[in-house]
Amino acid sequence: MNDVRQIQFYPRKVASTGTVALAPTSLNDNVSAVDPGFLTRRLADNVLLGISASGDHAFLTDLEHDLLKTDPTSLPLSRRAALQARFFIPSFSGAGSVRLLKSRQEAKRSTVRSGPALHIIVPTLQCAHSCKYCQVSRSLQDDGHTMTIPALESACDSIFESPAQTLTVEFQGGDPLLRFDLVQHAIERIVKRNRIEGRLIRFVIASTLHQLNINMCRYLKLHGVFLSTSIDGPSALHNKNRPTPSRDAYERTVVGIELAREHMGSEYVSALMTTTRASLDFPEEIVDEYVKLGLTDIFLRPLSSYGFAKRNQLRMAYTLDEFSDFYLRALDRVFYWNQQGVNLREVYASIILNKILSTFDGGFVDLQSPTGAGSSVLVYNYDGYVYPSDEARMLVETGDTSLRLGIIGETLVTFSQSPIQQQLMNASLVSETEGCRQCAYNQFCSPNPVDAQAQHGTLFAPVLSTEHCQRHMWLFDTMFLKIKTASAEKLDRLYRWAQPSGQSEFQ
Repeated sequence: MNDVRQIQFYPRKVASTGTVALAPTSLNDNVSAVDPGFLTRRLADNVLLGISASGDHAFLTDLEHDLLKTDPTSLPLSRRAALQARFFIPSFSGAGSVRLLKSRQEAKRSTVRSGPALHIIVPTLQCAHSCKYCQVSRSLQDDGHTMTIPALESACDSIFESPAQTLTVEFQGGDPLLRFDLVQHAIERIVKRNRIEGRLIRFVIASTLHQLNINMCRYLKLHGVFLSTSIDGPSALHNKNRPTPSRDAYERTVVGIELAREHMGSEYVSALMTTTRASLDFPEEIVDEYVKLGLTDIFLRPLSSYGFAKRNQLRMAYTLDEFSDFYLRALDRVFYWNQQGVNLREVYASIILNKILSTFDGGFVDLQSPTGAGSSVLVYNYDGYVYPSDEARMLVETGDTSLRLGIIGETLVTFSQSPIQQQLMNASLVSETEGCRQCAYNQFCSPNPVDAQAQHGTLFAPVLSTEHCQRHMWLFDTMFLKIKTASAEKLDRLYRWAQPSGQSEFQ
């Protein structure tokens, strides 16, 4: 991994009046010049990266860096024009440049400011699996881990309090298909209400697909419901990670995938994986399995330390270096299949590339400042409480109820104004966080207070000591270096990956 070898900040100025934060607060501010300044990060001995206040980047030589700081007019005209267009050099074109900069910054924050767009309903924690790294699930024999009808109906009604015009309603668990009656009840209540509201609504069910049948498929297709499942790799690895009494979790999930494809269409089913210690030796085999199954996306997710997974962390954890080695090998395998004409996208890379290359933010909750937890996503849990994120509700399963926003049925305004939500927001401001203020990636990233609570028992853990910061610092370094060295064909692919194909697709 690359260490921070040089971080510098050049102040953001308006003409000669002094330093200001990012940009004027009003698009109508009358200014004669905008000098947003930039941050730099040394990626390698001969690679210096600059990030301007608009979120644009440039790879600089040391000479260019010095001239930008002291005398930008000495740069060649074409290079000077390119850097000025990316807000590295002051522009004297008047308020138009200010408006452009402001609009670029607003576009990056639009997913947080539009109101909660992702609403997660957890109808039950029951599940047929007994995964050692599972965050929350309970056995089929457990009682008291299912949502009541009144709570479910209140959750469905609360969704429409959000001002967001595009809403994603995701059913999680446990396995929601074990209580398909509750899923149906919720879908029908939301669909009926939406005849009046007129929102764009997308339904998703996260499931093992073991309970899926033809009648369910017909119902789900009728309502345009998408299915998200888990494939951790080849059969032996998947069955080891996700054990069932019959030891055929992989086989039954594949049957569910094929059933959904046959009766709903291939576009309605997707899969993701979780990287366990057992996964680390098989990056190529895991990618190959996704190709074999005809899946077009693979999300190389690290193991999360929430809920029950934290109890087994000593036996299941791995270092960031170990994950990095695994990730790079798997990503290279994805690129290999791309060269063979196979359409396969790695989702984690897409999240990072979206931040770097796209004007419009895809809405990945963990990298929003202020945090998307509670502001762009809400979780209505089986226990009758509302939480700011899926990870926050997982903490409850190990006794940490500190992130409860309120009771299902209370108003969204109550949740947004709650002391917990205000603390989450304050703990995620890059402008107020030591280590983030100086970071070249502070427009793409943010502290993750929910993760800090899980790892350190406080929302305000020193950000540079968190695994969240270290992992994403490495990921941004990695993607910038890949952009720098990419061929024209590969760079075109990276730009395609960076474009969000739907509202909040990365959440």
